[in-house]
Amino acid sequence: MRRITLLGNFSGRNLGDNAILGNAMDDLAAVDADLEFVVPTLRAGYVRDAFSHHRVKALGLMPWNLSLKILGVPTWRAMRETDAILITDNILFDKQFFNPAFNYLSTISLFAPEARRRGIPIILYNASVGPINTPRGEAALRRVLQDSPLGIVRDPSSLELIRALNLPGLEMVMGADCALNTEPPTPEQLDALTKRVDFPDGGRPILALNINAYIDAWNPKDRGVDRKSFVGLVARVTDRLIAGYGVDVAIVATQVMDRAISESLRQSISRREHVHLVSSPDTDYREASGLLGRADLLIGMRTHAMILACATGTPVVNLNAYPKSRAFLETLDLNEWTLELPELTEDVLYDRVCRAWEARAETRERILKAVVSEKATARSAADRVLGLLH
Repeated sequence: MRRITLLGNFSGRNLGDNAILGNAMDDLAAVDADLEFVVPTLRAGYVRDAFSHHRVKALGLMPWNLSLKILGVPTWRAMRETDAILITDNILFDKQFFNPAFNYLSTISLFAPEARRRGIPIILYNASVGPINTPRGEAALRRVLQDSPLGIVRDPSSLELIRALNLPGLEMVMGADCALNTEPPTPEQLDALTKRVDFPDGGRPILALNINAYIDAWNPKDRGVDRKSFVGLVARVTDRLIAGYGVDVAIVATQVMDRAISESLRQSISRREHVHLVSSPDTDYREASGLLGRADLLIGMRTHAMILACATGTPVVNLNAYPKSRAFLETLDLNEWTLELPELTEDVLYDRVCRAWEARAETRERILKAVVSEKATARSAADRVLGLLH
């Protein structure tokens, strides 16, 4: 029996991270049903329960486990008692480098030499990498990927960043996001779900909204976006869209920490009789993808809210809060639907959303065509990785 360690943000609070973990294990287990998965996590009970159909060993990252989030004994064990280490999602960046509660790169680079000494490969698995803005971050990334045989990344910017390191022996491959392979519930299950949660079911067109709690944390401070002003702007545009297109609005919070700002947005919209709010943990990632699939358009901020929407063909407008969000839309050739936050005004947002609404049927067809190959590419990563371990 082979043991695979999966490193990522697996606290159970973020539906996108849950989708990455669930689909990565599904894809790998489809190739080798005897795998054991080792998952360092803040919520070991959640991982064991939610993914009990796999052979999964959840390692707690709480202080009583001798750990400060990722920095501690559990991650050290996970990276030395395994056959391979797979780095998922976007956890290798140098922002807040010395804060282990936020930054994974510093800890992984600290433990990587021991894994390398034991002959354990560290492999990027359908991951994004960066941004890397400091010599310290570049040196840490080199330590992580030194002697790595394979890197599978999901966007061109990550590919360029790693190729610039000129690491000998590292084969770089374009992959795709594991979350795209999320299988939504059946239509009957979704009908029952809409009766259980606060989601529109009145027959009107559905506009979905997704915003995040820290809005522009990845943007330079001198271009910051005021939270109250931002919520007010989105609320005013939403009222105009309700009046102009006769839509019902579904605010979908895919991260627990986004519930408060989502509720603030709901309260700020004048025509609240047409506004619904559904939030993690009221749904799992499959249910959220299915609900987003019933929307006509998503105005989104969290990358994986947009990925879960696109997995079912729903067009998106990206209020760009993360480098990886822009990169994802670029992989689907949807660059025209990204709006940078510092450029955002009420009229700019309204006009772009109106354009997206009018083009939604055409965009849906483009997305459905593009994600067929993206889903296959994401799955193919499992064959590549496990082929190295024979």
